[in-house]
Order: sequence, then structure tokens, then C-alpha cells
Amino acid sequence: MLIRADDLTRLVHDIFHAEGCSEAESGRIALYLVRANLAGHDSHGVIRVPRYVAWERSGEFVKNQTAEVVTENDSFAVVDGRFGFGQSIGPEAVQVGMRKAAKSGAAVVALKSSGHLGRIGEWAEMAAEAGLVSVHFVNVAGSQLVAPFGGVDRRISTAPFSIGFPMRGAEPVILDFATSAVAEGKVLVAARGGKKLPEGSLIEPDGRLTADPHTLYGDYDDARAPDARNGQGAIRAFGEHKGSGLAFMCELLAGAFTGSGCAGPGQPRFANGMLSFYMAPSFFGTDEAYTAEAQRYIEFFKSSRPASAGGEVLVPGEPERRSKAERLKNGVPLPDDAWRAICATAREVGVDPDRYPVLQR
Repeated sequence: MLIRADDLTRLVHDIFHAEGCSEAESGRIALYLVRANLAGHDSHGVIRVPRYVAWERSGEFVKNQTAEVVTENDSFAVVDGRFGFGQSIGPEAVQVGMRKAAKSGAAVVALKSSGHLGRIGEWAEMAAEAGLVSVHFVNVAGSQLVAPFGGVDRRISTAPFSIGFPMRGAEPVILDFATSAVAEGKVLVAARGGKKLPEGSLIEPDGRLTADPHTLYGDYDDARAPDARNGQGAIRAFGEHKGSGLAFMCELLAGAFTGSGCAGPGQPRFANGMLSFYMAPSFFGTDEAYTAEAQRYIEFFKSSRPASAGGEVLVPGEPERRSKAERLKNGVPLPDDAWRAICATAREVGVDPDRYPVLQR
């Protein structure tokens, strides 16, 4: 099915407003979830709505929360998200880093105990729009979903990583990925009738590779939502030992170093930790010089002959921009199962989903 981005945004806003989130927070949650769908990152989009509502009701997330700067100086800060919605906490933490980098040239922000931060590329884009280079290491305390290279047992979160590189007078370069073979949200999308997983994305307890979401979630159906606590298998790390190693460092930097906690025993509550670095190019040279050199390299990079007929070499961020243009024009696609789950959640909080027109069923 297809639904216009504006109508989907209104629906998500109204669900969280009915659940007791402020007007502003409901707007932020809706904005960033739908923007993830527009970017083609459906795993971090509106499919998360039922889970977010469930987490808020269980006390995992705290609505209408603001971030607290615990300690700081001119170039660093430790920020406590106090388990607020990541769509509120994330922008506040990024703004702290942006202000400090604009003044000092560089800044480090350690964010701990945030609710789900959503698509991490969003925060790299936010910094890039302000002309800042940024690097973000993220982990998820209270979440064990990924098996390390050489193992079958869950020991790592999906541990996202993102870099934003602004380009004066051109689109920024935005690298954004989970260090798992697929984000957990992509498994959720597949479980809800969406795009199938690449073969071998998941691993069974006996070491067999698979793409069956039941490996991660166990039994589920329309009445029983997919829950990773019910499955016996794990997601694999991407890139064999290299992805596993990067995920391991995300856990140490975003979990241990920030004080947010690593994945594993003793961390029962869900929380995102994020260690971010912000750099103002003007302190390191001239915007014109580095942009010119970067543009020369991008053109050289993209000039590589395609490996297949009709193919194209893309730089990070290009697929997301193309997806956004296409989905703004034609509507946001949602699997039927995902739409039914969102509608059920809407009715639970007293919102009639039939008030929001669907372009195509």
C-alpha cells in the first residue's frame, strides 16, 4: 500500500499526541520516523510506532523528557538522555555538539541513556546542514541481537555508525549503516510482509545460515507481535571479522565510555548510547579548498566502470536522496502487515486511522 508522507506524518503525530506526548514531541517523532521511510530506511520508520507505544507504556521510554548536560567544557560534554524519546533527545545532543564545535573548532559529545535514536544518519545530516563534519558511534544497552564473528550466541547490539561530510554548494556525503548484516528493523519489516532479507543474514544456534525472521523472533502472527526475546538465533555482523570488530568498538565507545552501558547481562533497560565528534572545517583550512578536493575525488570515485550493465557507482547519501524524491512524489510504501499494526495501535489510543487517506491498497 501507499500513503502520502504528509498524511502518514499526521497519523503518527496524532497517535503519540493521544498517548500523552506533547505537541512538539509528537511532531518530532512523526517527522523523523517518516523521514526515515522517505530515505528508504523503512527499518527505522513508522514500522516502529507500535513498539514505541509499547515501550512508553512499559516505562522503557519517558515521554516529554529533555536531555541533561551532566558535565562540560568548551569542547566536550556528557549528556544524559534520561530515557526520553530519541527524536527529542537526539537533536538536543547534536545541538550541544554543534554549538561547541562552532566556537572551538571541534567537540566531543557523549550521550548516554537515550530512547531509540532512530536513523543515525539524521543526526549526521543535521550537523552537515550546519557545515560540520561529524562522526557517530552508537550502541544499544539492553539489546543483544547480533552474533560476533566466529560465534552463534548474541553478544552485540546492531551498533550503528554514521559519518557526515558537508560540501559547500553541493549535497553532503552521509554514510549511515548498522554494523549488523541487516538492521533489526529490516528483520521486523520482513516479518511484517515487507522486503525479504538477504540469504545468510541470520544464524541459527547450530551455525546454519538463514534469512527466516523466525530465527530471530520465534513464533509470531497477527495477534502476537514479533519479539526478539522469543527467538533462539541471531543476526550476523556484516563483513565477517571487520564488521564484528567495528561493532565491538561501538559497544566500547558508545556504551562503556559514555556510561550508557554495553549490550549484555546487567543491562535490562533499552538505551542508546552515542559518542559523537564534530569538526568545523573553517578551523582546519578553507571550506573552498577541501570541498574542491572532495568534489574531484567524488567524480573520480563515480567514474569507475559499473560492474553490471546499466549499473552505477553511487556515493553514500545518493540512494537516500533518490528514495526521498520518489516517495514524496508517489507515496510511502508500507507492507500490509505493518499498516495493520499501526492502525491497531492508533485505535488503541483512540485515533481513527480511516481519517488518513491511503493512495493505494
